Amino acid sequence: MSASYATLIGATDLAQRIRDPDWVVCDCRFDLTDPDFGYQAYLTGHLAGAHFLDLDEDLSGAKNGTNGRHPLPDPARLAACLATCGIGNHSQVVAYDDACGMFASRLWWLMRWLGHRRVAVLDGGLQTWISCGQALDNERPEPRPNTYSLALRSDRVEVDYVLEHLGHPDMLLIDARSPDRFRGENEVLDPVGGHIPGAINRHYRDNLDEHGCFKQASVLREEFGTLLQGRSPRTVVHQCGSGVTACANVLAMETAGLTGSRLYAGSWSEWCADPKRPVARGAG
Repeated sequence: MSASYATLIGATDLAQRIRDPDWVVCDCRFDLTDPDFGYQAYLTGHLAGAHFLDLDEDLSGAKNGTNGRHPLPDPARLAACLATCGIGNHSQVVAYDDACGMFASRLWWLMRWLGHRRVAVLDGGLQTWISCGQALDNERPEPRPNTYSLALRSDRVEVDYVLEHLGHPDMLLIDARSPDRFRGENEVLDPVGGHIPGAINRHYRDNLDEHGCFKQASVLREEFGTLLQGRSPRTVVHQCGSGVTACANVLAMETAGLTGSRLYAGSWSEWCADPKRPVARGAG
């Protein structure tokens, strides 16, 4: 078995292994305001051999009006989708996008939820791949179906858990949305502005350096350590608007060696769907 990557992989390392038969690359590009963007961009040019996975169709489940904008997909359905891309239990999977890992991190988290450890995000995404002189392809990969057996992990919490632990020291809720949306300003995606009471704000873009790559592990460890204030990483529950960008904060913590945090996948879009749940506004 070739080298294993479980958090991030650089463009140079991926280029050396992209044609390895045990490796599967997945294009996760998406635009929240233009759902067709990702697939059309994929058809124009993608990493050689990459399979396209759509956030709405492949990496999310059915919406019912109260479970958020991107509810988790059915695990068995997701496993079957991965298998059609040639992903098996021992495959090294690499996810990429053109949004600094915003969408690729969702696939990374989902695969870890299924029990898969050999999955990484291309650090810096498509932009870094191109800036390193790597080519794109517009050929669709030949299908090579595999089999995938899932072993679900307890990496998530439900809305009732969050509600029951509001204000408790055993839950540190970290919101990955932009500061203005956290404060309840400029909300354009959800019908209610604000945040879950007691949450603190760590915009997912704060994990990135000036080149759009993740900061060094030591820097991330220091920055998240300031938020933790001595708490165990296992007390952390990540959320965002719909359970997508929060995955980038999970990835950042894992990259920093701060393991064990969990995801509230329903996030703000699920939370605010019930007017009985409390809402906070402002910076605190």
